[in-house]
Amino acid sequence: MTQTLRLSALALVALLGACKKEEPTPAPAAPAQQQQGQAPAQPKTYKVGLVLDKGGRGDHSFNDAALRGLETWAAGKKYAGGTYVAASPEEIKQSITSDLANLQPPITPHNIEPQVIQSKAPEDYEPNLQLLVDQSMDLVIGNGFLLEPAVEAVAKKNPTPKFLLVDSVLLDAENKPFTLPNVRTVTFKANEGSFLVGALAGLVSKTGKVGFVGGMELSLIKAFEAGYRAGVRTTNPAAEKGLMAVYTGSFDNVSAGKQVAQDLVKKGADVIFQAAGADGLGVIQAVKEAKATGKTVYVIGVDSDQAHVAPEVVLTSMLKHVDVAVYNACRDVAQEKFTAGDVTLGLKEGGVGYAEVRLDFPGKAEAIQKVEALRQRINSGEIKVPTSMEELTAFQTTP
Repeated sequence: MTQTLRLSALALVALLGACKKEEPTPAPAAPAQQQQGQAPAQPKTYKVGLVLDKGGRGDHSFNDAALRGLETWAAGKKYAGGTYVAASPEEIKQSITSDLANLQPPITPHNIEPQVIQSKAPEDYEPNLQLLVDQSMDLVIGNGFLLEPAVEAVAKKNPTPKFLLVDSVLLDAENKPFTLPNVRTVTFKANEGSFLVGALAGLVSKTGKVGFVGGMELSLIKAFEAGYRAGVRTTNPAAEKGLMAVYTGSFDNVSAGKQVAQDLVKKGADVIFQAAGADGLGVIQAVKEAKATGKTVYVIGVDSDQAHVAPEVVLTSMLKHVDVAVYNACRDVAQEKFTAGDVTLGLKEGGVGYAEVRLDFPGKAEAIQKVEALRQRINSGEIKVPTSMEELTAFQTTP
């Protein structure tokens, strides 16, 4: 009896076990971004802040070049009515000058959020840079050699953020270059680009009198004059001997630029190269007004292609590609490849050049051919373009 009950109990347990539903093995969980109802992970947005010098937005020159590199090229945006809107592919394409058409890798927007601060006075530079640091920017840009002391001070106090200083190296108390591990500096061989437009000016001038208008009389701007003089000397030695150079003493006084340019036109200059920031807009206006009275006179712009300012008189522009320097730094940050150190860009590196010559004049094709031949001689090292008036004294070359 006992054994029968034991067997019956065992049979019941077996029967219950056979009737129990088998639980399926759980499938491995999908990655978070692939789980139903969740959006794919978004790429990181990199915040880049730019401090402009007091020349500001709208100078059609140095500052606008930096804005183009950050806003249009790196971020794919345009500034309109106090806010940003998307720039169309055609607008981006049109903003790229012809000398950069074959740039490799090509200019393409990245996931950049721009922040721009306008400085009203030099004492604003350092607090404006610090404000961008406090807003957790991935890259902070100081645009112009005037911001060198401020970039140095803020970068030393904030060793983690990355900085870009455009148009100057860092200088110690003895005015000697030095580096910081979080700062990239970019300078340009503006003398080389100025040489090419000087060569063109010598070929175009009919009066044999050409002019140069600089802003502040600093070594940086004197390099423009030295290169320009060397170019004129190469194609028109007589014109270089009588070359008229004047400095306005500023970069943000349009009326001063206009006044000195009017004086150069009265003295017979028929080609004037300006390297004077916003003052240069006054130079362009003076030449435009002279043209309206029947004079045959041309102006050469600077930093950006300034043909749109006065297409009837702008012969070309000496391009200093601040836009490329800013864009490259933004791209490197977005690709997490940013490195510090000093970078120098000349003709060979695509850092300087000249804009498309749109105006017609007798012998245009031959003149451009000669200028391009001089470009090749500079790139090969055959021509060493002077960087100062002292070096210009010993400069000699043949057309």
